[in-house]
Amino acid sequence: MIQKMAASCRQPNQEARQNSLRRWDSIAKPLHGLGLLEDAVVKICALTGEPDCPLAPRALVVFCADNGVVAQGVTQTGQEVTAIVAGNMTRGATSVCKMAAHAGARVYPVDVGMVTQVPGLSFLCHSHGKGTGDITLGPAMTRAQAEDCIADGYNAARTLAGRLGYRLLAAGEMGIGNTTTSSAVASVLLGQDPEALTGRGAGLSSQGLANKVAAIRRAIQVNRPDPADPVDVLAKVGGFDIAAMTGFYLGASSAGVPVLLDGFISVVAALCAVRIAPAAREAMIASHCSGEPGTRRVLEALGLAPVISAGLCLGEGTGAVALIPLLDMAAGVYREMSTFGEISVEEYRHFEDS
Repeated sequence: MIQKMAASCRQPNQEARQNSLRRWDSIAKPLHGLGLLEDAVVKICALTGEPDCPLAPRALVVFCADNGVVAQGVTQTGQEVTAIVAGNMTRGATSVCKMAAHAGARVYPVDVGMVTQVPGLSFLCHSHGKGTGDITLGPAMTRAQAEDCIADGYNAARTLAGRLGYRLLAAGEMGIGNTTTSSAVASVLLGQDPEALTGRGAGLSSQGLANKVAAIRRAIQVNRPDPADPVDVLAKVGGFDIAAMTGFYLGASSAGVPVLLDGFISVVAALCAVRIAPAAREAMIASHCSGEPGTRRVLEALGLAPVISAGLCLGEGTGAVALIPLLDMAAGVYREMSTFGEISVEEYRHFEDS
């Protein structure tokens, strides 16, 4: 199942990439004047094979799940907050819902493993359990659960891109304790000590942070996840939300639809997806670098540069949604602006440094 999903990931169209680069060079402005926004437009054109950078309609899926490791005191709040925020999303009353309304994006909150059921959530995904196991005592989930969760996210992206016709996707999450599981997954996949990758999450004290790092070390020692097998890592020290997002990125790539990454949890899932299928990276656009210390290291491992520098650390997919209006503006320049030829001005030329 995982192998089939990986094999379905789409390689970029090199001819479309070159055509997009030539289009940017012909526009009457300084070369690469829009920087990473230009790179994003080129990436979208190469992935889709379409010359006009399609960006609408667009959707954000927020993967909601609980994590048993909260029993170790690694968070400031309890699991009940996951359900409260998820419920508020169904009423359009969270930060990302307000931002998405301005960005013209539909928000789909889904339950992939919450302790408390919340009415009104999307049926794009299924619940895979009432929270994961406590990773300091044993695996978060079985391998079968991890594979099913990945497949669920994959199918959600394929449904959005196929039957529902979305041309731009984004992923967010909601789950108390998921910066702990994300740090554990990143630590294993990057081969780095948890202390270098672990932050305060939603606001831990220094003692709380030390306790969080110690819990991650115990989880890795107890479960001994295989860094060469991302599914094993997800099953042993990950979470339902991370696993489903991993599949979501694979599904977006398979469908040939660009997908916007959000913060730390989101990019850790992206790293899992790329370790499963390197081609999946070609569908990903990094929105920002969150305040969690592991985010930059994971983005560097992915070879992705975040477009926004704004100190964002809110979660829910807010960073991904914040990028959408910027992409719209860049695409407007790309599609509509006059070329040097049209205004009878000599084009800028590329010069290689000697």
